[in-house]
Parts: sequence; C-alpha cells; structure tokens
Amino acid sequence: MNRRDFLHTAAAATVVGAASFTLPTQVCAETPQWKTKLLKALICGEPSEQVLTNWKALGFHGAETTAWSVGFEKAEKARIMADRVGMQIHSVMRAWTNFNNPNSLQGDIDSVVTALESAKGYGANAILLVPCRTGGTMPQPHEFRIEFDPDTLMVSKVADGDNSRYAAYIEAQNYATKVSIEALKGLIPAAEKNGVVIGIENVWNNLWITPDFFAAFVKYFRSPWIQGYFDIGNHVKYAKPEEYIYALGKDIIKMHVKDFRLNEKQPGTGNFCEIRAGSVNWPVVRKAIEDVGYNGFMTIEGGGDPNDKKSADLDLIIAGK
Repeated sequence: MNRRDFLHTAAAATVVGAASFTLPTQVCAETPQWKTKLLKALICGEPSEQVLTNWKALGFHGAETTAWSVGFEKAEKARIMADRVGMQIHSVMRAWTNFNNPNSLQGDIDSVVTALESAKGYGANAILLVPCRTGGTMPQPHEFRIEFDPDTLMVSKVADGDNSRYAAYIEAQNYATKVSIEALKGLIPAAEKNGVVIGIENVWNNLWITPDFFAAFVKYFRSPWIQGYFDIGNHVKYAKPEEYIYALGKDIIKMHVKDFRLNEKQPGTGNFCEIRAGSVNWPVVRKAIEDVGYNGFMTIEGGGDPNDKKSADLDLIIAGK
C-alpha cells in the first residue's frame, strides 16, 4: 500500500469512529505492556527537508505544521518531500479564529476551508482549530462548576452560589457556543470533502472549560469530522488531564504534549514548564490513553529543551514513566 492509499484508508477508518488513522507498526514508539501505539512529533512552520531529516534522526516520526494557508499544491509538494525523508506531516495548526466576531466570521470560515485543503495536500488527517475566545468576570480556575443544558449546551451557572457577577460572561459564552456550532456545522462538508478532521483544541479561550463541558461540545456534532484535539498541559489548572481524556474517549483525534506546574500556595495558578517537570502525572495520563484506546501522534508544543532531550522525555512518557 503506498502512502496515498494508506491515508485514504485512514480517512475511512476515521469515518467509522476510530480515534485516529491506522498507524504503521514498524515506526511506533511502544513498549510491550501497551496495546496503543503512539508516534512522536514536533511543530514546525513550512516543512523543510533539512528539519524533517534532523527530527527523524532524533527519533521523531512526524511534524505538525503551522503553514495552514499554503494551499493544496504547495502542501502536496511538501508531502512528497516528507515521503522521501520518511516522515509524516500529520496535522495542520489553523489555531485561533473568531467565529463570535461578526466582522471577521466569513473570513475565518474561509480560512478554515483553506486549512482543510492544505491539510489534504500535506497528507494530514486533521487540523487544529480554536473556534473563538471570550472573557469577562469569571470564577477562579478551581471555582468553576459549570451547569449546562446537554441538548443546547447553553450555560446557566459557572460556579456555586450567586452567579449574577458572572452574567456577562455566561451571556458571551452562550453566544460564542451558538455561533461556533453554526460555523462548524457549515464546515463539516468541507472537512468530509477533503478527508480531514477538524480537531477542536482545549486552550485558554475561556470556553468549554471543564472536562464534561468540553467533551459535550465536541460530541454535540455527532460527526466523525469534528473531534477533540487534546492538549495535555493546557487545562491542568482546571482539572486533571486524565479527566479530559476519559471524558472525550474515542473522540480524540490528536494530542499535544505540554506540562504545567501548579502553584500549591495559590490554587489555579502556575506556569508552563518542560515536559515531565510539572504537575502532570504522566503514568496516569499514559494509562488513560491506553484505556480510551487512543492510537496516534503525541506532538510536543513549546519548551526550551533541546530536541534530543524532548525526544527522550517523550519516550519515557510513552513508556508510562
């Protein structure tokens, strides 16, 4: 099976509900006790042969690119180059859009279509998308107790007690949810046409914060073309990463690897840090990954360590250490 056929087969596997595309076992980083197979990746701009060659030598299997606007033809050239190197450009980071801004809504929707087309050219099976962000007076991270209607996802409370001080935030969140649902429903045909999943990332956009709410938003669409792009370090100040993994279950298409060190003296605060140097309980996270049956890429985002150390640390995480 050549790589193009492999990716078409992978897209079909996604349609029937697989957590990610079928992985070539000969390149999987795995240990005997784990049935799930995880691959290692880093994030780049426009992929270059030199960068991908260097990363492969360090034990990485692929890359996620931020070059989402290049279009199909240029992306396809990059895919051919990556094939030659023996690496996969597995995902495209579209990142932030503002579906809750009427002035930029159509432009943002069009940009997601471009990202999907570029992803098809790269041979990627997913894009990362943050639909929008909002703000206002909010509870502290450890105070969130979100109550929402499972049928509409409309929020009635975000914390225990009197929520009057959070009224503007609740209103803004409900509006953001409504317009995001409408925009994403409209994008599903483009995702299906290109064979690329839209992966909704959990990030500090003040929306769908808790594990049950984030999972409910992702699952609301009941579509294989809308899944979760779970960043392990992003929401440590709100809940444990494994809680999000179990809540999302089979609806995880990709994972980012980051760590976050909580400040024990000030609940809900802390700082991002190098992986395996923070508050993430990596053996517990690895077990959760195994339990939900996630097979796919683990992409390191950020950090100042040299890439050889990142590769070694990610090997330990994949081994459950």
